[in-house]
Amino acid sequence: MQPPTALNTALAAGDTAAVIAETLAMDGATTVLDVGCGHGGLAKALTARGFQITGVDPGEAAIDAARAAAPEADFAVAPGEKLPFADRSFDAAVFLNSLHHVPEARMPDALGEAARVTRARGTVLVIEPLAEGPFFEGVRPIDDETAIRNAANRAVADAVRSGRFALRGNVVFERKERFADVDTFISRVVSVDPARAASIEARRGEVERLFETNATRQDGARILVQPLRIYWLRVPA
Repeated sequence: MQPPTALNTALAAGDTAAVIAETLAMDGATTVLDVGCGHGGLAKALTARGFQITGVDPGEAAIDAARAAAPEADFAVAPGEKLPFADRSFDAAVFLNSLHHVPEARMPDALGEAARVTRARGTVLVIEPLAEGPFFEGVRPIDDETAIRNAANRAVADAVRSGRFALRGNVVFERKERFADVDTFISRVVSVDPARAASIEARRGEVERLFETNATRQDGARILVQPLRIYWLRVPA
């Protein structure tokens, strides 16, 4: 992948939504499925850029939050491995930090479903956090996702090798997140998975120490960097 200027700028800034938007725009995508949409952050960002977004998530509470965040988008409660849409319904599908939340045995099904509902020669983007970096190290004692993140990357590689997708490129870039203090970091981590709260409470001292060790200071805030890999996939004709 040799990105044009706008995409290069987004990659350098670590602006994940802009990276996704610029890549989709390069491919002429308009209708986009957000697989594992969570609370609707990406849907909100993409609808603001003019994309027609449909989001799915298996959690009803997440979908309620997504509808509030992005009222212009459409949403449905559904798992990524069983999408309630007809074949070739979308120009593109996106997994943003969501494939590794699918049970490992079902990851091939989720990728297959994304290929099914995306038009021929359409785009599937998979953005996955790597099991490394300051943000990862801060979260690791709470929820060590090393194995499942690596499994998600293997699932993408297997899908390409099998011919389910053509790999147009993959790039690693760094997302920088700002936190006022350790409490805002903890709130962010728990928002992804509320089950983490008990582990944080039990290991609060270690969480605080690792936050201070891994964060850098900038303008009164703490910065944690998370490397992400974006896979730019094409559905065969």
